[in-house]
Amino acid sequence: MTTPRGIDRLLHIMARLRDPTNGCPWDLEQNFSTIAPYTIEEAYEVAEAIERQDMASLRDELGDLLFQVVFHGRMAEEQDHFDFDAIAHACADKMVRRHPHVFGDAQIGDAAAQTLSWEAIKAAERATKGEAGPVSALDGVTAALPALTRAAKIQGRAARVGFDWGSPLPVLDKIAEEAEELRVEIAQGASPERIDEELGDLLFAMTNLARKLDLDPEGSLRRATLKFERRFRAIEDRLHAEGLTAAGQDLATLDALWDAIKAEEKAQP
Repeated sequence: MTTPRGIDRLLHIMARLRDPTNGCPWDLEQNFSTIAPYTIEEAYEVAEAIERQDMASLRDELGDLLFQVVFHGRMAEEQDHFDFDAIAHACADKMVRRHPHVFGDAQIGDAAAQTLSWEAIKAAERATKGEAGPVSALDGVTAALPALTRAAKIQGRAARVGFDWGSPLPVLDKIAEEAEELRVEIAQGASPERIDEELGDLLFAMTNLARKLDLDPEGSLRRATLKFERRFRAIEDRLHAEGLTAAGQDLATLDALWDAIKAEEKAQP
């Protein structure tokens, strides 16, 4: 007996899970809206496995993400919209269409030129669908992206038409300016709305610095959060070894432990 391909087996399992008579009650209750948050969560878990360079976890997380696509495809098939095969074919057609230098006769010299070509093809696709409307350099950046990622993409779009600093150094000056404006608003007891606006401006400027340094601000913040988590858990472990808790310590004690752990990490080869 021939073993079915992995994707065929997965599609069969999904069909069984959604079988109206013998399927899984939880899976049968789901719809596009209820599954969407899981799809987003699985994408982040893929990114986390990559961050850890954990290939075993990456395999599993990619499988979980693929299952989300299969789930959406099955629900769409049940409603006579499209099926998984249509999703795969549409994706393949798009990749061929957007890479004329690979699958056609176009000549593209480098990655930057490919990015411009990609955006031009996307704009033509929108026009074909009747979505042209007023053309903006910022069109096509979905509002559903995480805020830091979307800010970087919006800034990148503006940069393509020349609205950008030439180097990271002026962005540092802008960050200092925004930080000072925030400090003044806080010192003057400004409204929460004003403080929120100034904080947003500061975050936007810091995102711009990440972009100018060719860094992903989402990844930078994720790594900083993981570092904070690692060090804080180390503080808790040391206190726990002495029968103490972090909640029972003053800030000076916690700061001293933090500095010690930080110094030990930096001393490691």
